[in-house]
Amino acid sequence: MRLTTLVRWGILALGSSMLVLSAQAQNAAEKEKPAALKLGVIPVAANAATELAIQKAKEQGLEVELVEFSDWVVPNTAVVDGAVDFNFFQHEPFMNQFNRNQGAKLVAIDYGYSTTMGIYSKKLKQGDAIPERAKIAIPSDPVNTARALLLLQTAGLIALKPGVTSEATLDDIVQNPKHIDIIQIDGAHSARSFDDVTASVTYAAFAKQAGIAETDGLLFDNTDPENIRRYAIRFVTLPERAKDARIGQFIQIYQNTPEVQAILKKHYGALIDFAWKQ
Repeated sequence: MRLTTLVRWGILALGSSMLVLSAQAQNAAEKEKPAALKLGVIPVAANAATELAIQKAKEQGLEVELVEFSDWVVPNTAVVDGAVDFNFFQHEPFMNQFNRNQGAKLVAIDYGYSTTMGIYSKKLKQGDAIPERAKIAIPSDPVNTARALLLLQTAGLIALKPGVTSEATLDDIVQNPKHIDIIQIDGAHSARSFDDVTASVTYAAFAKQAGIAETDGLLFDNTDPENIRRYAIRFVTLPERAKDARIGQFIQIYQNTPEVQAILKKHYGALIDFAWKQ
């Protein structure tokens, strides 16, 4: 009887030890499991494609959490402060401007999609020439002012100082043979400007708000691969995270998932390019 009792106590002790070891092993595994990557974005239709990439990443054992911000500054300060690991909402000229203004050192590590800026009009149709002394509206913010001026230069309407690209301003115009009147307006108000100007340099989304089909622009800036890359939405992080293997893995999933591209084409139509393919 005493031997049987000892055996039973031994079995119970062994079982308890195994449970303790199992719990310790599970706790250790949980501690070793890396925290989910945090990806900062702003509210845009393209987030649907990013969310799908996050689902695909989870299937491969990579956890990514989408963190949405309401303005265009906080996603960058969140990377600087370490609140998120990387972000995906801006092109490189915008990032460079943030770095200059804030004394930051963010880096663009890879390409996403690129949406197109165009010259749109309610008074002219494709094939029509821009008339003498036309009034043309362009966005007033520095980054989009430069992009609009580059498109007007491509159209042959102006010439900029040699070598000036993504930092162009009105002061950089050296030729204006048709004496066009360039009017800077708040980019978000572009849709309201069409009745008051000959044409407006803006994005397809604002043209659609004004009842103009996205493909009915007089000219687009997606004919130049360099321009597509320059204004592509970029994955951005700190220099010390630029070669982070998990961030790199997510970017590869995003770029190589056909469903991601299908969602982007659904939202942006024909006027979208995938800069990593350029």
